[in-house]
Amino acid sequence: MYQEPIVMLDFETTGLSPAAGARITEVAALKIQGGRIVDRYVSLVNCHVHVPAFITSLTGITQKMVDSAPCVSRVVPELLAFIGDDALSAHNASFDEKFLIAESRDLGLMPRHRRLVCSLKLSRRVFPGLPSYKLGTLSSSLGIRFKGTAHRAEADAEVSANVLLHIGEHLQSQYGLARVDTELLSRVTALSAAKVPEFLRRQAA
Repeated sequence: MYQEPIVMLDFETTGLSPAAGARITEVAALKIQGGRIVDRYVSLVNCHVHVPAFITSLTGITQKMVDSAPCVSRVVPELLAFIGDDALSAHNASFDEKFLIAESRDLGLMPRHRRLVCSLKLSRRVFPGLPSYKLGTLSSSLGIRFKGTAHRAEADAEVSANVLLHIGEHLQSQYGLARVDTELLSRVTALSAAKVPEFLRRQAA
């Protein structure tokens, strides 16, 4: 399972959209390979911006923490080197990818990940009918516990990585799949939930 590396990414930010001026305050990237987390890159980030009070209330990340953190001009190149051309995943992946692209472009750089897998969309296809697919509720439904504080990048990335591992284990045990990789996950995500079981049965045949 997941013999080719997948990097699970999570950003904490000052807002919802880089187009509206939001910036990153913290990043965690966890490399998954062979059914486990094998490496990680975690850092607070100083983008020289104001951290709104509601963000501090939500995440616990203060202005002082950000002001003393490594500069974005150092963190983003290190992050891109860590990801390389591996597949990238995140829970609500379009959110994290747009920040990764925006922060990279600001430095004249560009991410090189070869594929994007959204663990939120994937969970909706593989586990239809759950009460919610928000990370906290979803992980609770799957029996996965937070080891740190929710709304901090490393804790969220670790839970998201464990959700992705749980999905891989479920697909192997439920459908007898010999191989679960990012290509399969992308094909599952592109389907409606109703079509997923038959598709997976065909893959195992």
